[in-house]
Amino acid sequence: MSSPASTSLHNSGVEQPAGYPFSAIVGQDKLRLALVLCAVHTGIGGVLVRGEKGTAKSTVVRALAALLPPVDDENGSRPARLVELPVGATEDRVIGSIDLEKILRDGERAFQPGLLASAHRGVLYVDEVNLLHDHLVDLLLDAAAMGRVHVERDGVSHSHAARFVLVGTMNPEEGELRPQLLDRFGLAVDVTASRDVDVRMEVVRRRLDYERDSASFAAGYAAEDAEVAAGIAAARERLDGVVLPETELRRIAALCAAFDVDGMRGDLVVARTATAHAALRGATEVTEDDVRVAAELALPHRRRRDPFDAPGLDDGELDEKMEQAAAQADPPADESDPGPDDDPDDDPDDDPDGGQTPPSDPGEPTPPDDSADSPPAPSPGNSSSTPGREFGARLLQVPGVGDGAPGRRSRSRGASGRVVRSTAFSGNGIHLVGTLLAAAEKHAERGGSRVRIDGRDLRGVVREGREGNLVVFLVDASGSMAARDRLSAVTGAVVSLLRDAYQRRDKVAVVTMRGSDADVVLPPTSSIDIAVRRLDDLKTGGRTPLAQGFLRTRELVLRERARDPQRRALVVVLTDGRATGGTDPVGRAKIAASRLVAESVASVVVDCESGMIRLGLAKDMATALRAAYVSLPELSSSQVAGVVRAAA
Repeated sequence: MSSPASTSLHNSGVEQPAGYPFSAIVGQDKLRLALVLCAVHTGIGGVLVRGEKGTAKSTVVRALAALLPPVDDENGSRPARLVELPVGATEDRVIGSIDLEKILRDGERAFQPGLLASAHRGVLYVDEVNLLHDHLVDLLLDAAAMGRVHVERDGVSHSHAARFVLVGTMNPEEGELRPQLLDRFGLAVDVTASRDVDVRMEVVRRRLDYERDSASFAAGYAAEDAEVAAGIAAARERLDGVVLPETELRRIAALCAAFDVDGMRGDLVVARTATAHAALRGATEVTEDDVRVAAELALPHRRRRDPFDAPGLDDGELDEKMEQAAAQADPPADESDPGPDDDPDDDPDDDPDGGQTPPSDPGEPTPPDDSADSPPAPSPGNSSSTPGREFGARLLQVPGVGDGAPGRRSRSRGASGRVVRSTAFSGNGIHLVGTLLAAAEKHAERGGSRVRIDGRDLRGVVREGREGNLVVFLVDASGSMAARDRLSAVTGAVVSLLRDAYQRRDKVAVVTMRGSDADVVLPPTSSIDIAVRRLDDLKTGGRTPLAQGFLRTRELVLRERARDPQRRALVVVLTDGRATGGTDPVGRAKIAASRLVAESVASVVVDCESGMIRLGLAKDMATALRAAYVSLPELSSSQVAGVVRAAA
C-alpha cells in the first residue's frame, strides 16, 4: 500500500505539499472514529460533521482519503479519490447527463457520468452541505444508501455503482439542515475547539511544523497512518463474517424505541455501525460496547424532529437508556419460547405501532389545532418576552418572480423547477421541442431529407421554482404591546413564522422598536434557532418609534441587498400601529414608510391590537407601506385559505 505522503503526487510529476496526516490530528477522536467506521462499511450512509469554523473539519476529511485501500479498475490500481462537490453544482454535474458533444458530432446517444461516478470507492466531500439545494442532498443520500445511481432523463436510462464515503461538513450558525435530511445521514458528529490550553498549544505546534516542512511532517506519521489504513482494509475483509447476535439486535431495537426514534433507519444504521466497530477491533461478534459506540454516533441527530430542538446526546441519558435496553436485551427463558397458552397481550412486540406516534411531515408547517383562530391568552406567570403558543402560520410571499437563492417561499426562476418556456441555450438543460422547432425553421436552407440539428439550434429551458427570501421581522416592543402580556402572543406568532422560515430556507433578521430608537437584535442569518434565543431576551417598554423602525429596517434591507442582490426581502411588521413620542409621530412614521416603499420592498403588517375598542392604526400603517394587512387571529387561522401576497 502506498503511504499517505506518496499519494499527494500528481501525474504531472510536480511535487505537491503532502497532505496533513490523519494520525497527526489532535483530539476529534469521535470524528475520526466515525469516518473510519464509514470507510469500513459504506452502507452506514456517511457522516455529517457539524461545528464552528476552524475546527479542522475539512482537514480530517481530506486526510481520510489517503487511508482508503487502493482501487482496481481497467487502468490498473490507483489511489481512492477524494471528490469535492461544490455548493453551486447542478444536478447534471452531480449524477451525469447525456453527452451533447457526442450526440451532435457522431449522432450517438451516450451518457456522461457525473461526480457520483468519480467518487465510486472513494470519498465524496460536500463542504457547507447545509447550503446545498435540498434536491441535490436527496440525490447524494439516496446514492450513499443504495450504492448505485439511477438516471432516467432526456431519453437516457443509465445505472452505475456509486459506493463512497459521504461526508458533509457545516457550520450550524449558517443554517441547519431540515430534520428529514438530517436523519438521512448515517452518523453525525459535533466538533468544537478544545478549551484545554495544552491541547490548543499542541494543535498550533503541529500545524506550524507541517507548514514548515510538510513532507518531513507527513513522514513522521506515515507509520501510524499506515496502521490505520491496514486496519480499515482488514475490517472490510472481516465485515461479512461478523455476527450480530439476537441479544444485541434486541438491545438496538429497545434503545431506538427508548429514544423514540422515528422510522427504522436509525435501527439499521446502529446495527451496521456496531458491526463495523466490531470488525474494526478484530472481533467476530457484536457486543454491548459496540452498540453503545454506534448509538453515540447514530442517534443524537435523529432526536431533532424540530429546528429548535437542542442537538446532541448527554452521556448520562445514553447510560440510562442503555440500562433500560439491557432489561429487554435478555428476555426471561419462559418468554423466549412462548407456549400456546401464553397471553399475547404480555408481548410488547405485538404492538403494531411499536408504541410510537406516527410522525407528521416535517417539510410542512405545523398544523394548527382547533383553537388557532385567535391569539393565545398568555398565562399570568409569563413575562412579556416569553413566547406564547405557536401555531401553523399562513404562507407570506413576495410578489412577482425573482432570481434568488433556492428555497420554498416565493416564485423564482432558476436551475430547478417546472419548465415554462424556451430561451437561448446556456448549458442548463435543453428544451427539446424548442430545439427541434429551431432546426425545422432552417431545414429548407440546409437541404436534405431529414431535419439536421447543429449547435446553433440548441434552445435552453426557463424553469420556475421557489426561492428563499430575506424575512425581516420588525417587532413592536413598546409599552403598549407589553400591556397585559400581549407581547407573549406576538412573540409566539414570530416563533411560528420563524419555524415557517426555517422550513422554506429563508434568511431572517429581527428588528425591535421601543423607547426612542430601533435596534437590529439579529442581523440576517440562516440560523433560526439563534433568532428564537434572541426573542427570549427581548426587552420591552417605552414609546413606539415606528418611524425609526421603518428607517432601520430600510437600512438593513439595502445593506443585505448589496451583499446578496438576488435575495428578495419581505418585511413582516408586528405592531398595534400606535406611533408615539416626539412631534407628529404618525406623520413621521408615514414618511419613513414611504422611503421603504420607494425601495420596492414587499411588506406585510400583522395587526396585534386587541380589546373591545380598536383604533385600526395598524391598518393605516399598512396603507402607508402599501403592504398586505392581516390581523393576528387571521395569521393563525386554520379557516383562512389562500396566500398573503404583499403589495409591490
